[in-house]
Amino acid sequence: MDPEEESFEKKLQESISNPKNMGEMENADAVGTVGNADCGDMVRMFLKFDEANGKKVINKASFQSFGCQTAIAVASMATEMLKGKTIEEAKELSASEMTDEIGKLPPMKLHCGQMVEGALKSALNAGDDKNQSQGVKDQSTLTKSFVQDGASSGKIKVIPLT
Repeated sequence: MDPEEESFEKKLQESISNPKNMGEMENADAVGTVGNADCGDMVRMFLKFDEANGKKVINKASFQSFGCQTAIAVASMATEMLKGKTIEEAKELSASEMTDEIGKLPPMKLHCGQMVEGALKSALNAGDDKNQSQGVKDQSTLTKSFVQDGASSGKIKVIPLT
């Protein structure tokens, strides 16, 4: 194993051993879910906002994941990065920025970062909706949201939350 691969594996294992902000957030202001039909992975991101200087700021973020260890590690890192960011700042975050701490993902794991980015953007778009707070309280479970619309083969799919 080359040094870059070894470093990636070590950082990944550290993130997996102690994931941060894992679990469903009660009374979340926004929720976003993304699934990948090819591998069966799914990530759901929960956001709680505060008001700061007239802007919505992410106060707390958590996630649920049915997926590989890389998806869990990336989601854990992303929830830490999000604290204190405005919606606009968070919307600018890319999958590669969310994985900076562990390093460049191998090609077969790029979809993990993309799923986390998709779940975040889905939640942020939901958080922009003025009627979102009532809808979040009525969310179905992560498993139900994965199967509610069916999945399209070969693509990451944002599952609409109603």
